Amino acid sequence: MRDPYEVLGVAKTASASEIKKAYRQLAKKHHPDHNKNDPKAAAKLAEVNSAYEIVGDPDKKAKFDRGEIGADGKPRFAGFEGFGAGAGGPGGFSGFTRSGAGPGGAHFEFNFGEGAAGDIFAELFGGARRGRGAPPRRGEDVAATATVPLESAAHGGSARVLLPGGRTLDVKIPAGIEDGQQIRLRGQGQPGPVGAEPGDAIVTVRIAPHPHFKVEGRDLRLELPVALYEATLGGKIAAPTLDGKVELTVPPGSNGGRVLRLRGKGLPAHDGKPAGDLYVALKLMAPETSDPEFEALMKKWRDGKPYDPRKGM
Repeated sequence: MRDPYEVLGVAKTASASEIKKAYRQLAKKHHPDHNKNDPKAAAKLAEVNSAYEIVGDPDKKAKFDRGEIGADGKPRFAGFEGFGAGAGGPGGFSGFTRSGAGPGGAHFEFNFGEGAAGDIFAELFGGARRGRGAPPRRGEDVAATATVPLESAAHGGSARVLLPGGRTLDVKIPAGIEDGQQIRLRGQGQPGPVGAEPGDAIVTVRIAPHPHFKVEGRDLRLELPVALYEATLGGKIAAPTLDGKVELTVPPGSNGGRVLRLRGKGLPAHDGKPAGDLYVALKLMAPETSDPEFEALMKKWRDGKPYDPRKGM
């Protein structure tokens, strides 16, 4: 085998950081997946790894510099052949496994021991070291947010989301989804290492503020203006919902702030959860314009039938 310093292109006096830097550059340069038209790439990378297993390990480097072990990592003393940590032995690089061809040709899997090259190789090309036959680690998941109108959350629709890296996707929004729920898009995350599946995109759905309805889980709240005579005399009034207007019965003598419940008029049933409700809070409204008769009536009540609505406060 060639001198490991020569293989890595560094001087014998090079520092550990300089040796590591040289190894990283050569490992990237000779990786077979980056050199599909070079049949010698795998052998070159094996030689680079074997060299770094010697001079990248402080203990082995010292022994090599003293002449105690050779470039193959084996002792140079007679009678000890076969007991060294060679290229395929414990703590060493054991080589490549050529696997089935996919698009673009065959690819390679790598089997490392516990040496320095295995640590850096895993750092360079993703995932932890893995032995021959172990499943490759899948790509990383990515996170994104989709802000949708309340109507889309209630009735379903689609939203375009921006993924890390600038890629956009159209996401289907199921009817009845709640604020903060997540949608998993399989295979839309980061690509995996050689031979591994890509990760997923995890999209968190956020419901945009609505001018009339406030979202509370699966329920909705609405503040509904009512005239003084509607609250006093009671009756049926029109109230908006996500499915259009419905007839709401206001009991006679209702005060401002009274809450009426419309069952099933919140977010529709979804994912095993029942439909939410719509809670309507009455908001008493005086006439928008000045009216002498109304003002006279209010003065008569004030002077003849006063009451304290804040009693007990």
